[in-house]
Amino acid sequence: MSLSLTGEYDCKLDPKGRLVLPAKVKAALPDAYANQLVLVRGLEPCLVLYPRSAWDVIQARVMALDEFNEEYRQFQRNFLRGVTEVELDNIGRFLLPGSMRRYAGLEKEAIIVGLGNRCELWDPARYDDFLIKDPGVFSKLAQKFVSLSPDTPGLPALSA
Repeated sequence: MSLSLTGEYDCKLDPKGRLVLPAKVKAALPDAYANQLVLVRGLEPCLVLYPRSAWDVIQARVMALDEFNEEYRQFQRNFLRGVTEVELDNIGRFLLPGSMRRYAGLEKEAIIVGLGNRCELWDPARYDDFLIKDPGVFSKLAQKFVSLSPDTPGLPALSA
């Protein structure tokens, strides 16, 4: 199953800390898990929202790490802390727990950014700090990661 969560969406949090998932994002969720989502702290100061099916893949990889290795345990502890299963209500809202809102600095507004298999939830002021400002730098990254030779291991071939 291939997910295609894309785009940027400006959203507002209601006074109870709930956020309405944009209709285009909701429509891209797999039918079997359309209302079951997992919210985690991002590696940057944002939150990451995974459809259940995508989260199960990530969680399996993290849980497969050797619990007797100190570095792995530290990663597991920090990555899995605060993992929250959320369910959309009948109008597509879900609650952002207070500790998660504080971590990401989310108060009244958020930007949801679709990244294929997941969405990031950002405070609008912080989000801008993590975007590439220089078109030349962005162009070089595009060349490095997208314009690859067909024999690059692990990447699908680009077709015309």
